[in-house]
Amino acid sequence: MNTTSKNILYGLLLLALLAAPFIGLYPVLVMKLLCFALFASAFNLLLGYTGLLSFGHAAFLGGSAYAAGHAMKVWGVPPELGLVFGTLTGAVLGWLVGSLAIRRQGIYFTMITLALAQMLFFFCLQMPLTGGEDGLQGVPRGHLLGFIDLGDDLTMYYFTLLVTVGAFLLIMRIVHSPFGQILKAIKENEPRAISLGYDTQRFKLLVFVLSAALSGLAGSLKTLAMGFATLTDVHWTMSGSVVLMTLVGGLGTLSGPLVGATVVIALENKLGEIGHFLAGATGIDWFNGLGESVTMVIGFIFVVCVLAFRRGIMGEAIALIERWRGGRA
Repeated sequence: MNTTSKNILYGLLLLALLAAPFIGLYPVLVMKLLCFALFASAFNLLLGYTGLLSFGHAAFLGGSAYAAGHAMKVWGVPPELGLVFGTLTGAVLGWLVGSLAIRRQGIYFTMITLALAQMLFFFCLQMPLTGGEDGLQGVPRGHLLGFIDLGDDLTMYYFTLLVTVGAFLLIMRIVHSPFGQILKAIKENEPRAISLGYDTQRFKLLVFVLSAALSGLAGSLKTLAMGFATLTDVHWTMSGSVVLMTLVGGLGTLSGPLVGATVVIALENKLGEIGHFLAGATGIDWFNGLGESVTMVIGFIFVVCVLAFRRGIMGEAIALIERWRGGRA
């Protein structure tokens, strides 16, 4: 797919998102989807373009969600500073975890990130300022720049869309920059990158911190939009979810995490309604209980993708288009 075609598709997607509240889509649900699409895109920067499988990215999403929520609720900071504080928290956590984890490779790297993330989970569970099992509730949206009231869902929606689009453009710039090309070289053949004179450890730490900071921005934005941060945000299952979103959408593609996040979040929130529709259409009562089997359905989709669509939805679509263009040439 050439650059012009990609820009047209991204333009159409942006127009659809701008019109979403006026065509019947619930703004709060779309805001949640945008936050997780940003989270998956940040994770893809690490796994899809550098080949580093972190299983502890929930620490950056959840840790920043708590930090931003606490700053806005208890300290009374405005939302823009709350997002900056949450993003910086993600960057600091990323630097701490990355400094230890990148000393190892493969499964050892993955296990270290998981272990450190679980330490943060138990810290959030025990500390009174996080609200323990109840989570941090009632985080105010406040006023952007002191005069734009984010209490209105529509205003908050367009602010969330603006932040998400800005972060996505930053990720695109990173991927297509010389720095992004070095990351791809590290993924393809790290010994060769070292032989060319690149300090791969330094580049891996830098992309780890960038990925963690953008994940922190996603977590902070989610807390601002939803008004709460819970243990689910920092639990290891959240790290598994972002891996799933990336693999289902398409590893190493810019649009893949957006599609993967849409599929997973839509299934988590709408599978019950889909089940009732199928039960009414087919007369099979079993479909009415489909909403209680979200994990099973998502797991089934993951197995199908691994066995039949290893490049994910967008990876397969792009490959199909390229084969079609090659056949016409």
